[in-house]
Amino acid sequence: FFILRWAFRTLPGEKWQILAAIPSHKSASGQWHGTNITSYGLIVALSYLLSALLTLILLGSVAVSILQATILLLLMLIVVLPASRLVALAVEKKTATFTVGGASFVGIVMAPWIAHFANMVGHGQGFSIPIIPTLAVFAIAYAFGEGFGRLGCVTFGCCYGKPLDQCGPNIQKLFRTKHFVFVGHTKKIAYAGNLQGAKVVPIQAITSMLYVVTGLVGVELFLNAYYSPALILTLGVTQLWRTYSETLRADYRGSGKISAYQIMALVSVVYTLGAITWFSSPNTHHAGSRPRFGLVVESRRHTLSTGVVDRDLCVLRAQSGDPVTAVVSRVRGAYIRRPTRQVLQPCCFSLDPRPHSGLHI
Repeated sequence: FFILRWAFRTLPGEKWQILAAIPSHKSASGQWHGTNITSYGLIVALSYLLSALLTLILLGSVAVSILQATILLLLMLIVVLPASRLVALAVEKKTATFTVGGASFVGIVMAPWIAHFANMVGHGQGFSIPIIPTLAVFAIAYAFGEGFGRLGCVTFGCCYGKPLDQCGPNIQKLFRTKHFVFVGHTKKIAYAGNLQGAKVVPIQAITSMLYVVTGLVGVELFLNAYYSPALILTLGVTQLWRTYSETLRADYRGSGKISAYQIMALVSVVYTLGAITWFSSPNTHHAGSRPRFGLVVESRRHTLSTGVVDRDLCVLRAQSGDPVTAVVSRVRGAYIRRPTRQVLQPCCFSLDPRPHSGLHI
């Protein structure tokens, strides 16, 4: 948070937009031409890296191997990275623009099916990626990634807020002393919005702080095995805030009173709630109707008044004399497959529902 505070005070300045320049040739007039490397590019790249590392770590905590997590992450990037440009082209009609909102929407829609596809194709190689925890991981990683990535928007002067003199009295009072003033003719707010030197709503700072805090709470829920609540919280807060925050922005977001990005954000929330319901079924966790290692899961669920699973007592029985090499547990709504360190002969046993717990013979 000290880094964020420093960034909000410093990065709107002109000197922070260009990180470096690579000279290419010298003109006859003596002027050098080259390629600028922006701070925006570095910050966004580091945000992608942070999200990727967080994804690998959190997936590892639910027994997804590094190889499986890496393959899943690459599949997601193959889909999401092109989408960030294609959606911007479709909505804003600009060929040199990328959109995080469009990329996140495509990622939210495709994530459960990519994970399910990986389970189906890699089933014979031991792929067993829990869908709901995986969606929660992606939502948490997205919150952190965009939270820190918004600092890049501050350096470039894009995604800027409305001028305070065009806002209502409550907004003006709230941000009278906490606002952004961008300096620099090459910042987008200057050449696209003609708002250089104007007091504007610090929408990038609000988004950054809100997303980082939401990500931290999501991690806490996730590490305590509240996978569905972690998913609902992180994705709900980020997408609902995206819907509202556009009412405080002055940059072009497409035609119409309600932008395409606002519609995408609202659809994402509804879609995720449906995905949680659909992929909570054990039959959608693996390619077949039953796990290959031959176990039947019988559970007695104890729920709170809110409907959130608080405890799940599972009794597993071996079928057809098959040795037990892995178990499936349902922990607060998510089915997770955990290989055993030893081969157990057919017997009856119970599984402690707490995360990373062992078998009780």
